[in-house]
Amino acid sequence: MDVTKNNLDAVNARLVIKLEPADYTEKVDKAIKDYRKKVNMPGFRQGMAPLGLIKSKFGKAFLAEEIEKLVSESLYKYLYENKINIYGEPLPTEGANSNEFEEGNSFEFSFDLGLAPELNYTPSKDDKLFFHTISIAQDLIDQQSEMMRSRMGNYETAETSEAEDVLKGDIVELDENGAEKEDGIKFEGAILSPKYIKDSEEQAKTVGVKIGDSFVINPRKAFDNNAEIASLLHKTSDEVKDFNADCKFTLTGITRYKKAELNQDFFDKAFGKDKVKSEEEFYNAIKDSLAAQFAEQSNIRFLWDVRDYVISKLADVEMPEAFLKRWVELKNKDSKENLQDLDKMFPKLLEDLKWETFTESIVSKAGLKVEPAEVEEAAKKIAKSQFESYGIYGADDDTLKAYSSEMLKNKETYNKISEEVLRDKILAYVKEQVSIENKEISLDEFNQFFRDKQNAAKE
Repeated sequence: MDVTKNNLDAVNARLVIKLEPADYTEKVDKAIKDYRKKVNMPGFRQGMAPLGLIKSKFGKAFLAEEIEKLVSESLYKYLYENKINIYGEPLPTEGANSNEFEEGNSFEFSFDLGLAPELNYTPSKDDKLFFHTISIAQDLIDQQSEMMRSRMGNYETAETSEAEDVLKGDIVELDENGAEKEDGIKFEGAILSPKYIKDSEEQAKTVGVKIGDSFVINPRKAFDNNAEIASLLHKTSDEVKDFNADCKFTLTGITRYKKAELNQDFFDKAFGKDKVKSEEEFYNAIKDSLAAQFAEQSNIRFLWDVRDYVISKLADVEMPEAFLKRWVELKNKDSKENLQDLDKMFPKLLEDLKWETFTESIVSKAGLKVEPAEVEEAAKKIAKSQFESYGIYGADDDTLKAYSSEMLKNKETYNKISEEVLRDKILAYVKEQVSIENKEISLDEFNQFFRDKQNAAKE
């Protein structure tokens, strides 16, 4: 067997594989003999059909199959052993001579390769980049405090209604004179939430009312859709579509949701037993928690900034564009929609491949690798963040470890987290090589950056 690589230019090559009978005859003969042992042919017991008969009927098929396997194995073995970095996958050379699958023939197969380019850029201290951090303003701390207090609050009864309360009462339909309508709607246990009333005048009637007091409300004015009116009156939307009457609401109960108070019991629930012991420590703990959350966002922003910067530095790097277009067309030959978008998406594909080549060069140069313990630690941080998003703060290490272990049983999840750990290592390496200037921005400015990125991706 002979494998030859011919460089067509800096980013295109052709690999030619030549096979002689000695390379494949033994494999083909073994495949035919193995098939003979299990085939059932009319007039012969299993495994007893003449070898010549099997060769005459199936010889070409086995020859083609074994040669295809041999060529594929030889191709990828050559690429691996010679550390040839290619894009996509090898493609049969267009216009190459076809092979006649006859026993005893020599065969030649030709493949085109799209080579990853040698990069002409290495990060250095001459490269100046910003690392954006989000300023943690007091209003963010206050918002987080209110959210936590709301999540950990409880319901209690009250004597006088407020806009945020839930009111329970008896409702009676009134006639045009303001008297109770004899055959009108009447029932106990109606539920009314003042904050959902759309009309300010109607809403005002429900606030400051004591248990036992009554007020007149017009459901049609109070709400702007039949579904809400039907819910209040315990009817269907169809039944209330023409309902315009006033109703008397007699208050029988008030339920109020009270936010958690800033006391030790709340601190313990929020951050763990005795980890926070004062309001000052509580606000500092919130600030630290926000800083940890924003640190990940800052890393993601830095990733985008580095990527954009690197792509600009690699703007003139030669790419195997004709090969890549052919490869993409073959991969999407059954999707006309994707092919129609090829010209539009092709520049982005080139950028993605340049970035991929750059990161691979960093991993190789710096000897970066990800250890299982690092993946486990990253999974615990993700678990902690997920708990906090559900309002569960201060989860202990054993709980986080158990939850993250379940996460990592999923192979896709494990690989995703592993990739994120490697990404962080790449970014840490780049940070060491370049000149970094820290820049503090507001959360709104930070979010606007990502909105702009999303809008650009849609264009």
